[in-house]
Amino acid sequence: MVKDISISEALKIPNACFVDIRSEKEFAEGAIPGAINIPLFNNEERAQVGTTYKQIGIDEAKILGLQIAGPKFPGLFNQLSALSKEKPVVLYCWRGGMRSKYTAAVLSSLGVNLYRIKGGYKEYRRYVHNYLDRQIIPHKSIVLHGLTGVGKTTILKKLAVQGYPVLDLEGLARHRGSAFGKIGLPPSPSQKDFEAAIVQILTSAAPQGMIIVECESRRVGKLIVPPAVFNSMTEGYRVLLYASVEQRVQRIINEYTNGPNNNVEELQKCTTMLTKSLGKRVVEELNAKLSQRNFTEVFTYLLTRYYDPLYKYPDKPSDDYDLSVDCSNLDLATSKIARWVESLPEYGVSVENGGENYADRGNTEESEDGEGLFS
Repeated sequence: MVKDISISEALKIPNACFVDIRSEKEFAEGAIPGAINIPLFNNEERAQVGTTYKQIGIDEAKILGLQIAGPKFPGLFNQLSALSKEKPVVLYCWRGGMRSKYTAAVLSSLGVNLYRIKGGYKEYRRYVHNYLDRQIIPHKSIVLHGLTGVGKTTILKKLAVQGYPVLDLEGLARHRGSAFGKIGLPPSPSQKDFEAAIVQILTSAAPQGMIIVECESRRVGKLIVPPAVFNSMTEGYRVLLYASVEQRVQRIINEYTNGPNNNVEELQKCTTMLTKSLGKRVVEELNAKLSQRNFTEVFTYLLTRYYDPLYKYPDKPSDDYDLSVDCSNLDLATSKIARWVESLPEYGVSVENGGENYADRGNTEESEDGEGLFS
């Protein structure tokens, strides 16, 4: 049996398995978080159907689509039938058109129970856009500030493990937000997937009323922090983290040299990117020291002569912040922040839906993608 549901209903299904039957290229550009991709047409096949539709006609394109999709259904049946026995299967395509309708109808006739999202991925994008389309998110932000290497990301991860509401923008972007930000990390997601992951975290954090986040600029790598989130960060509680230069340098060494050949070549490329700021001679000297694995001297120089003056954070307690935390011991620092968070008046005050039902704003209309075929 197949049941057509709205994106709002789909997102409320516990332990749902979202199955995206769009092409690999469409999926790579953006998908519902956690979805798996089982294409009805691959990239080339979808292009063939679209070209046939434009150059010959809709009937011929439909026939071609059926010829391509037909042999795939035994495999689709096996995969989705197995999945549906473990968890609810929620099927979607681009705009809730023929791809999902056809697939759902055939599999339902074979006894596979599943849901189908009306409006498809386009309706999910509308949901994300509507959630972020405001001046500021309803959550109160607790923003961690501090010089490079104090342990902001580590503390965020420790807080998340303990169940506190954390929005790790650098983790979601898979970028550390500096010239050295991509070292040892996989490719960053698309802007659409970045936004979707942010909204997923914000909705799950709504019952707690706040979000703990590291101070970031408007961009993390090539990705843009949604204005509503950025604005919340500028108006949030400010927590200063501090630690000695020696501790910060060691933490950076542990993080950035943990790879093949200590990531020396990547470190040298990133250092070269700072030529305009540091000067050619200094960069050449730093890269020579990197070749010699003199990481302590290189990172000490980069911190004290470049990054610290750039960010200008205090290296000791400051009355300009709501809380100052010594991060020489990151476990103790995490505990101190956790206790302080729980003492705040906003903690545990739900902001669920932010006063609105973002999933249902706007009209949901079923339609067909591209030129009206196999969406």
